[in-house]
Amino acid sequence: MSRQVQSTILISASMLLLLSACRMSDKGYDTGAISWGDSYDETVEDEEPVDTADPQDDCDDETLVELFISPDDSNSMSSPVMARDAVLANWASLNNVALRTWEFMNYYGFDFERPGDGLAITAALAPDPSGEEGAFIMQIGVTSPAVSKADRDPMNLVFSLDTSGSMGGEPISLLRESCRAIAGQLREGDVVSMVTWNTGQSVVLNSLAVTGPDDEDLLDAINGLDSNGGTDLNQGLISAYDLAMANYDDDRINRVILISDGGANVGITDKELIADHAELEDSEGIYLMGVGVGSAGSYHDALMDTVTDEGKGAAVFIGSTEETVAIFTDRIIEVLDVAARDVSVKLDLPPGFEITRFSGEEYSTDPREIEPQHLAPNDAMVFQQHLSSCAPELLDENPEVSITVNWRDAVSFEGQSATFSATWSELLEADRRLFWKGEAIFDYAEALKAHKAHGASSTEFGLSYTVWEQAQAEAEAMNPADTDLVEVRQVMSVLAP
Repeated sequence: MSRQVQSTILISASMLLLLSACRMSDKGYDTGAISWGDSYDETVEDEEPVDTADPQDDCDDETLVELFISPDDSNSMSSPVMARDAVLANWASLNNVALRTWEFMNYYGFDFERPGDGLAITAALAPDPSGEEGAFIMQIGVTSPAVSKADRDPMNLVFSLDTSGSMGGEPISLLRESCRAIAGQLREGDVVSMVTWNTGQSVVLNSLAVTGPDDEDLLDAINGLDSNGGTDLNQGLISAYDLAMANYDDDRINRVILISDGGANVGITDKELIADHAELEDSEGIYLMGVGVGSAGSYHDALMDTVTDEGKGAAVFIGSTEETVAIFTDRIIEVLDVAARDVSVKLDLPPGFEITRFSGEEYSTDPREIEPQHLAPNDAMVFQQHLSSCAPELLDENPEVSITVNWRDAVSFEGQSATFSATWSELLEADRRLFWKGEAIFDYAEALKAHKAHGASSTEFGLSYTVWEQAQAEAEAMNPADTDLVEVRQVMSVLAP
């Protein structure tokens, strides 16, 4: 263990005493069934991109436009799974599903060409289908290297498991299935610890060096998990971080895996205290992954989203055995490993441009307003931005667009950078296969928001559905066998006006 980590442990010990549990206040979740055609009020608020870019009161056709853009963490992807499950399982309402467009871009796959090392940048451009002069759509992809399961970094994992009474039935079953799926992907020498929590905490495993996939001692611990008592989430996290720090290794991916239905009912109800704790440990490279289990109607999403956002890790939702396999077998490296820390993206545009719609979490003309995000191996950050120019005549000069990406190495923390540049005409001629898939996914998420907010018979949803249908048709023509697009159409066919 490095001296830096040792000193952090001493400092953190006193700080941990100040941190306490939290819970989202009762939102009054309504699980009563309603028909998809009904109009209803929102229960859980959706999240829109944060725009802190300087407004353009007058057309500035001389100054280059410099924008800093950010997704949420590239592995946060609860929203699309909850939305799909809510619709296709006929649970009958999107009321309790927080719809975050950037999580749809994270969840669905984009097979950009991958770099041998570092990060690669891809971009494409098309005129906006609206036909409005000066209106365009741009896609940006930031891609990490491919890493096989055999070549991934060794891991120090700590399971922080909710075994409270609310986890009874399906949630505790999905928790066990998730743990078993992860156990099946481990390699000899990976270190695993486990703490369970309800009203109190219990260290079930401490620094187990597994023998390989499906280690017998680990499976025995998983099979013995049961649910009872209250929910002291914060103390469960504190115990988990203690174990993670005790086994901290500069040469490993150090991660806490929090699995819960998202509720905490013991202690002070202030979610920011838990978030502060997660962020404290992230300063030493201990990443937090949140796994929500249960149904789209019962899962408390906001707490897990906040904690994992501060802990710089993925937030995923597991509502079925199939999703357990998809996340913890097929995408295990993507959700547990880290390729690049603190990724920031800068977009330089010709004068006169501004963003009118954005798939990411935030954008600004001030880099201090933007929170850098981590990127996993086998993964991509994908941005769809709708642009409008007050000076479209400048495009006749075929100006240049540049994209700069800065990041830190996941293990050494050394700073790195990459730049992509292309002329306007080159971007218009770029391959649009993944461009239209990105636009279809973007419009799908926005249509779900319109349905949720205004109802199936509303003008707002009808217009959003039409925009999605146009992008979906373009994407399907270029990607006829794409299973993601098949899934999106299946969900939208249920909601069709």
